[in-house]
Parts: sequence; C-alpha cells; structure tokens
Amino acid sequence: MTESQPKQDSAPNPGILAGNLAAPVKLSGLQLHGVSADAARGGDTVKVWTRLSLTSDDHFFHRVVEGLSNHIEHMARQSGQTVNLKRADVALLVVRPDDTGDLWVDAAAVALQIMAKRNMAAGTVVFENDIGDVTGMGFPLVAIGKRDRVVCVFREGWRFALFFDFNPGGDFSVSDIQRDLGTLYRRLKYRDLYDAIADQAVFSQLIAAGWFPFVEILGPEFQGLANSSEARFDLDDAEATILAKFDAERIERMFTRWMAKAHFAGKERLLRSALKSFAEGDAIPVLKIALTEIEGILGDAYRKVYGKGAKIKKLLEFAVASAEAKAGQSDTLLFPAAFAHYLKSHTFADFDPAARTGNASSRHAVGHGCSSSRNVHAGARAPGPPHVRSASLLHLKHRSRMRRNISSLTSGPDEAGLDALWTSV
Repeated sequence: MTESQPKQDSAPNPGILAGNLAAPVKLSGLQLHGVSADAARGGDTVKVWTRLSLTSDDHFFHRVVEGLSNHIEHMARQSGQTVNLKRADVALLVVRPDDTGDLWVDAAAVALQIMAKRNMAAGTVVFENDIGDVTGMGFPLVAIGKRDRVVCVFREGWRFALFFDFNPGGDFSVSDIQRDLGTLYRRLKYRDLYDAIADQAVFSQLIAAGWFPFVEILGPEFQGLANSSEARFDLDDAEATILAKFDAERIERMFTRWMAKAHFAGKERLLRSALKSFAEGDAIPVLKIALTEIEGILGDAYRKVYGKGAKIKKLLEFAVASAEAKAGQSDTLLFPAAFAHYLKSHTFADFDPAARTGNASSRHAVGHGCSSSRNVHAGARAPGPPHVRSASLLHLKHRSRMRRNISSLTSGPDEAGLDALWTSV
C-alpha cells in the first residue's frame, strides 16, 4: 500500500493573484537523508545534520550546497532533464517518502510574510519602504506533505541561502519552514543593517546621536545614517535628508496608526497637542509631552496583561519582551536586544537631578525639569520615527531651525527615540 501524494496544482486558486510559473521537474531515486557534520573514517560514528539553515557567509555553506546541488543535478540527468542550480534565483526540491521528487527551478510562486508600515488593501503595490519586518517566506502553491523532505537554495542580491529538512520524524511543519526561510531572507536582504548593529563603533555613534533602526526609517533612510557613521562622517547631511522627508502627511499617517491602539487612544488629546506644537515649529512641548507620556502608555499595556502596575525597570523588560513576542523571534528587524540597550542608555537613562549626572536629556531629566534648551536642541535632531512606536518623531524637523534659534548652557545628546517603545505596545 502506498501513501497518496499531496494534490499538486500549479494553477492559482480563485481570488489569488499569482500562480506558479511552470511545472516542476520530476525526479526519482533521491537518496537524501542527511549531511555529515564532521569528518570521519569508514566505520567511525559521525554526527549527521538532518535540518540546517546556512547563508553564504557561513563556513560550511559552499561545501554543503555543492554536494547537494551535484546530487540533484545528477539525478535530473538520470531522469533525462538538464538543470543548472548555480544559475537559479530560487530552487526548491520536495522529496516524497518514495524518494521521488518535484524540483522547482525559478518556477514556484514565492510569498513573503511582512509587517507593513502602513495600512494596505488587497492588491496594493508594496514598496521596499513599506516593509517594517520580514517574518516568513514560503511557497503557497506547492504542496508539501507531512512525511516529505525539503531542500531550498535561493539568492538575494549577491548573497545566497540554503535550507534543508530531511524530516527524520516524519512530521514536516510548513509553518516552521516559512519561519526559517523568512529568517534566512531577512539575514540576506538586511545584512548591512545587521552588520551595523554588530559593529560597536558604528552603533555606538548612532545611539549617542539618538538614532536607532526604527521601523519607520528602516531601509535606505537608516542605511544612509549607518553609512555616514561607518565612514566617520558627521551625521548632519544624512539627518537633514531624513528630516526633509517627514512632512505633515507622513506624520499624520503615523499618528493615525498610534490612535488605532487602545493604549494610545486614551492619550489622544495630549499627543494631538504635541502634534500641533510640532506643526507650529515649537519642539519644546513635543519633547515634554512625548518623553513623559510614554511611561504611562507602557504602564497601561502592562496593566492590561498582568492586572497591576510596575516600575520602569519592569516596564522596559515588558516592552522588549513584547517586541520579541510580536515578531516571534529574537533576531527580527525590531532588534529587541539592541533596543533594550538603546532604551536603558538613552530614553530611560539614569539621571541624578541633584548632581546632574547621567543622561541630561532622558525621560527622567525631562520629568525632573532638568533638560535645558540645548538638550532640546540636540533632542530635535534624533527622533527616529518608527512604525507605531512614538510621538518623539514629531520634533524631527526642528533640528535645523533650533540650531540657530536656541542657545544652551548644557551639552549632551538627547535621545528622542521613544519611538521604538511604541511598536511593542
């Protein structure tokens, strides 16, 4: 008795706007069950990988992908087919329990699961700047059974990824492969961003200036800042380029997204007042409102989950954990670990109002009335408005204006990036 294969149909279902481009190459005799993890002599016990994700930056990538692709291409020739996986953008092999398989070479429809920065109706064109995070990648029109095995090789730009799951337990999970392929895609597509976060010299300079890869500026806008920081350039030009793009329409669009969240809606009048001040060119009320209201919003979110209040340390832990839970992983483009460092170093940095030690432009300094004109000036330069994270973005444009109009007695960078918190709640 043989197991029936999943129904294979490359035609799109009603209502689906895409389909597979072509039929798969049919193969047989695919003896793929593992890849040796160590060197071993004949007769020795050897560790075997049955499930693995690699990028072309990993040490074993080229050796493993070369062996797998040679076997697949050989079996294709045995079946009277010719394929060249080295030239493929996306190659997907689904192996059935009887060792037959379907090989899709740039033929299967690919779907990305993303977190969008703006509201979208079905059929809306998605641009790179609309993507806040990538949480999954899959092949919606390729049938994969519980006992099947999968090999996938794909490229993004000049980088490559390999995933395989030889499924020794006979319990294949489509959701797991979508998550892992999404992780690989994210690491390839945003490798420069991950490198900037990992480079302490670059990231420290950005944080010192109040910047973070907030969702709203993720992509070319933040990359311009990171490139300037890596080159050890002053950030003025890169900042000015970003600030010029935050017009009233963009900020109103962000404000609408905030108000869609219950924790924000109760603060609408206060936040609208900050928005009005921003439009009038007065950054000081913006900072006063945004930097002090964020703690209340976090408190409301925490209380809804746990039924009680908490101090700021616990609220920050909650915000970071919520961001990680929202994305489903710890290494998404929300960067929860790096964001925790940002919050503790800037937005909620320690400040002694008597000795005036610590970050004089943090939420605590503003709350104690110890933030001077110069701190406001510096704060206006680094809001980093993200997806739904903060109102501090409202003072984005004031940097260049206040540079000339506000003198100060105190130095020190302000962080205006409460933004990052607000995606979490």
